[in-house]
Amino acid sequence: MKPRARAVTIVEPALPEAQFEELARRIRALGAERLRSSYQTTFWFDLREPPSNVVEEAAVRLFRALPGSRRRGVIGVEWWLSRMRTSNVKVDFHVDRDNALFDDTGHTVTPVTSSVLYLTSSVGGLLAVTKAKADPTRPACIPDTDEFELVEPRPNRFVYFDAKLTHGVLDARNQVPLARLPVQRRWRIGVAINFWHRRPRRVGTFAESAHYRRLATPAQSA
Repeated sequence: MKPRARAVTIVEPALPEAQFEELARRIRALGAERLRSSYQTTFWFDLREPPSNVVEEAAVRLFRALPGSRRRGVIGVEWWLSRMRTSNVKVDFHVDRDNALFDDTGHTVTPVTSSVLYLTSSVGGLLAVTKAKADPTRPACIPDTDEFELVEPRPNRFVYFDAKLTHGVLDARNQVPLARLPVQRRWRIGVAINFWHRRPRRVGTFAESAHYRRLATPAQSA
């Protein structure tokens, strides 16, 4: 019997140490800026343009870490900060998509590749990825299957997978998030980076935004 091919690829260390430490320092320096709307604060970066911030500098290097089959046709990335306590996971199981297009038309278009660069470890908070579909009738929309690939967050660990796969985050006990648990002081922090063949609707660029200016490169912050 052939072993089942893994759906999730792990690259570590993902970035050179100095680059990773600078990225992590800048993101920590944001403090609570837009913490409650981290997942709604997304940016578009055209890979044919120069990076405007430290996240986009990292995205350029991470793009090069993808195999040729995953780079083909990709023109840019959509990125956002993933910041949570695993005692209060608010993200249901889902498939990444062009959310504005879905809202406008009901049509689902996914990126080529979904990925996360982790900046911290965490208490619990495993990433769970599966081929099964999200089930809105179940808690946290978790699919009705026991076939998951589980990935532990670790600093400078980059994980990527086909964007058509369902994924979500387990709680501090590595169980399906059902309710708040006793507060975890440690934050689970990462950068979500979706690699796209087209620009998602109504996703602006970092340069057009007034948010997260501590992440800007010197040319942008001048």
